[in-house]
Amino acid sequence: MITLLKNCDLYAPQSCGLNDILIAGEKIEAVAPAGSRFFGISSSPEVEVRDLKGKKVTPGLIDIHVHVTGGGGEQGFASRVPESRMEDIAATGVTTVLGLLGTDGVTRSLENLYAKVMALNEEGISAYMLTGSYALPSTTLTGSVERDIALIGPCIGLKLAMSDHRSSHPDGRMLTDAASAARMGGLISGKKGLVTIHTGNGEGKLSPVFEMLRHSDVPIGNILPTHMGRNRSLFEDGLELIRMGGNIDLTGSEGGEASDWIFSAIEKGIDCSHITLSSDGYGSQPKFDETGVCIGLTWSKTDVLLCELKKMTGAGLPLSTALSFVTENAAARLGLESRKGRIAAGMDADLTVMDEDLEIFGVIARGTILRWDHAAVRKGYFS
Repeated sequence: MITLLKNCDLYAPQSCGLNDILIAGEKIEAVAPAGSRFFGISSSPEVEVRDLKGKKVTPGLIDIHVHVTGGGGEQGFASRVPESRMEDIAATGVTTVLGLLGTDGVTRSLENLYAKVMALNEEGISAYMLTGSYALPSTTLTGSVERDIALIGPCIGLKLAMSDHRSSHPDGRMLTDAASAARMGGLISGKKGLVTIHTGNGEGKLSPVFEMLRHSDVPIGNILPTHMGRNRSLFEDGLELIRMGGNIDLTGSEGGEASDWIFSAIEKGIDCSHITLSSDGYGSQPKFDETGVCIGLTWSKTDVLLCELKKMTGAGLPLSTALSFVTENAAARLGLESRKGRIAAGMDADLTVMDEDLEIFGVIARGTILRWDHAAVRKGYFS
């Protein structure tokens, strides 16, 4: 299948003006100024031509923290969040997800996570996974973290938790052992060996990470603490990690709170290529009264990434900069920067088409159109 997208207001994610994009199979074949290079092939019956008439075309959004099998469960079995659906994820402009387990590593298994990740890939988007959950020692599929990452195709790293009452309260030594195992699995298989660390509200903040980095040779770039916008003190720890060469992940919300932290980092002169933005999609969001009793329960969705993009651009941040947190920066964290996160020849044909107000007009994932004209073109089995 060959597709020619004409007159795209291209954000690659850098602003490139009006361009045409030629897609062959699952890859971007070429990009050129509008009307200049592909004029001769646009009349071929083998080429499907779609004129976007100046709509914004960006890399497909990358969400690196999604509970694709559903999160929650902390208020009893009935509080388990439903699992994700491909078409709902695509509707938010997301074409690549990193699936992981949450608090419940008992009724939400790695076997189920693997099956769901494979299903999402079959349905059209790109999906990867992390082994482990909150606890240490890590739950695995093959018996070890190294083997999971080395031998299971979509598994690119490890998930664990710290500074949280639900975690195993790891110290620097425990983190070192876990991160070293992920590193070895990544080296064997040519993967990132990412260690995503759920970071809670505990007083320890990033202390175990700093201890690990002081007393080991674990590469700082393999460590990614997430939920780093919980409070000012934790965020400041995150900025210190960035100054050391590390990375942090912020969790988006409907209200755009992560954008406020990003603006704060920019004001402090922080290198924002070390910051990513994710949704915590399908994770539970309990509501508590003043006594700490749960009085309601909902869940997050991947559309919070769009909420954050709209808030950042509405406050004056260039769209190209806002996009970087959910495109090229995210691809680099996953070790996929040679394939995803940018629009250029040879990259995966993952594209999001937006109207002027940043509403999703169309989504193309690995060269296949999943949405067009604000409607789903491709759906899963049970939609």
